[in-house]
Amino acid sequence: MQQANTHLSELVERSEAEAMHLWLSGLPEPQRSTLRTSAVRLAGGVVCTMANDPVNYWSKALGFGFESPVDARLVREVVEVFRARGVREATIQIAPGNLPSDWDDIRSAHGLTRGNPWVKLAGEIDVDVTAAEPRESRVRVGRVHADRVAEWADVVFSGFGMPPADLGRMAESSTRSASSLPFAAWLGDEMIGGASLFLHGETAHLFGASTLPGFRGLGAQSSLIAARAQAAREAGARWLVGETGKPDADGESASLSNMLRAGLKPLYERENWEWSDTAL
Repeated sequence: MQQANTHLSELVERSEAEAMHLWLSGLPEPQRSTLRTSAVRLAGGVVCTMANDPVNYWSKALGFGFESPVDARLVREVVEVFRARGVREATIQIAPGNLPSDWDDIRSAHGLTRGNPWVKLAGEIDVDVTAAEPRESRVRVGRVHADRVAEWADVVFSGFGMPPADLGRMAESSTRSASSLPFAAWLGDEMIGGASLFLHGETAHLFGASTLPGFRGLGAQSSLIAARAQAAREAGARWLVGETGKPDADGESASLSNMLRAGLKPLYERENWEWSDTAL
């Protein structure tokens, strides 16, 4: 796995952080109050909270270490935001190159434990990215029009195994921004998968992609990557970036394989540091 330079690391981390900020900050009422969401900017990064998160995923802090160093004070401030907004469990994500030499002491002081790491990837458009659609795919992909965005949002969250009732409105509201583009996969007339492309400066972020159970293995995700890569190229982006969970030693990750086939290259593994208000 190659070592990302500081500039590229900043691009991939900030694009993810900004996508998260958009999704959490744009949630409308009554879902905002129901889920108790917020998105706070802090020291160049963002702290996203969802106190009533039904899947314990959306409370996280990320994008730190570029505007100012990661230190004990920053982590304390992040934890204070979590607590002030009623979050009991959350994740802190920091690029490995931005961790300070005393990180073990800092994380021990707040009871941070290692979760499953993620792999961060990037590919330079027109240099690395090929993103060809599967030859035998029966799946049709394309941009989602406004009249089907609600359906798209429900499909994306259902594909992740997350309840779409309230969470789906978060994805739906993100599409009001010109930076967040929804794509879907259809088998015949049935929408079977969805994904988002988040445009941020010179990066285009593969943000959120899933396929409904029963329709996996048909090439939907490869086709969705190809469609988003083309949209990124047309938007003038230089980098196509993304992240996915690191597979177990004996396991495989379809998501990782799809991104590698598209030409994205692993930059580094980023630990998910898990925080719990009852950890200490």
